[in-house]
Amino acid sequence: MKVIVIGGGWAGCTAAITAKKAGAEVILYEKTDMLLGLGNVGGIMRNNGRYTAAEELIALGAGDFIHITDENTKHKNIDFPGHKHAWLYNTNKIEPAVAEHLKAMDIDVNMITRVVDIKKEGNKIKGIYLSDKSYVEGDVFIETTGSTGPMNNCVKYGNGCAMCVLRCPSFGGRVSISNKAGIEDLKGERDDGVYGAFSGSCKLAKGSLDEGITKQLDETGVVIVKVPDEDVNLDKLKQKVCQQYALKEFAENVILIDTGDVKLMTPFYPLEKLRKIKGFKNAKYVDPYSGGIGNSIRYLSIAPRTDSMKVVDLDNLFCAGEKSGLFIGHTEAMVTGALAGYNAVKSYLGDPLLILPRSLAAGDIIATANETMKSSEGRRIRFTFAGASYFKRMQDLGLYTLNIKEIKDKVENLNLTNVFNEKLI
Repeated sequence: MKVIVIGGGWAGCTAAITAKKAGAEVILYEKTDMLLGLGNVGGIMRNNGRYTAAEELIALGAGDFIHITDENTKHKNIDFPGHKHAWLYNTNKIEPAVAEHLKAMDIDVNMITRVVDIKKEGNKIKGIYLSDKSYVEGDVFIETTGSTGPMNNCVKYGNGCAMCVLRCPSFGGRVSISNKAGIEDLKGERDDGVYGAFSGSCKLAKGSLDEGITKQLDETGVVIVKVPDEDVNLDKLKQKVCQQYALKEFAENVILIDTGDVKLMTPFYPLEKLRKIKGFKNAKYVDPYSGGIGNSIRYLSIAPRTDSMKVVDLDNLFCAGEKSGLFIGHTEAMVTGALAGYNAVKSYLGDPLLILPRSLAAGDIIATANETMKSSEGRRIRFTFAGASYFKRMQDLGLYTLNIKEIKDKVENLNLTNVFNEKLI
């Protein structure tokens, strides 16, 4: 059977791996010249409840990228406001490592290949059309196109195209496959009712900061610098996609994290104000290039789905990552991608689809996010293992633990150990 994955971020790459392990021929299409998308400017792993989720993925047999990010980690077990035991991978090294892993698994990866439309018969997608007008048929399709872009959405709901890592002007904007198939996409909202949310961080060129700051970053992984009182803006916290960082500390301080470059934990920060702060006289944005005035707008294209990751009213389309809900983060993308890839093969075989139990954090976040999306109020909530309301839920339900043996035993008692390593065909 042939599984076609559309989108090469963390979710798409993970879905490709689990579908391949299950025995399918897998073809992945990525519209840019790099895999991982927003993963190229992320870098934070294993913080708070993500540690639990990472170990669940390993126990379930889908820990490939957890191991790869661990191997490319610059700093381990660092703390910053609201976060404990974070690991920071090097965003300048991770993408080639992921590409090499997919190649070693004989997954057919097609770069600079944009999917623009679909052919549908009844409730099934028969094939996809590429931007060069070629047509490719498949048995099951997985959409992991994300929820950011195209440019007109950043113009309409943000401060214009801030020229982010997704590079829509060069490679074209996101195309919603579910919408092309006749399914109405859902949209996330902000508190004021505006659609979407700003990406939660920017990236600064390390060489543009004073040596004292870069030295501390290299040694400790984190630097916190007080913002002048007149420049503190608490209102900007409401705009962030990453609500786990919507703490006043992130408005009262400039918080920097070392992920190879310098991750600035704010959606955007006026350059003239940033350069007033000691150590930032020559500060320069590298993602987005216009990080002084804006950032990318996310959560504008979410497919209605079941807890098996199947898109509703379509027999052979699955979704993962931000396309599947108001999820934040790499680990969350991997969890949804792993399930989508595995169930794509199960659906082709006519077998019952796997729904991860809610006794696992991985299963509970998928189900909780799906339930919450049904109301307008719920579409203002973001879901991450790392903080905000969902991490509190993890703690309240006893799902958060750093005990690896406890996690392994729980997965084994559910008869799910290495389920994503299982060959189905």
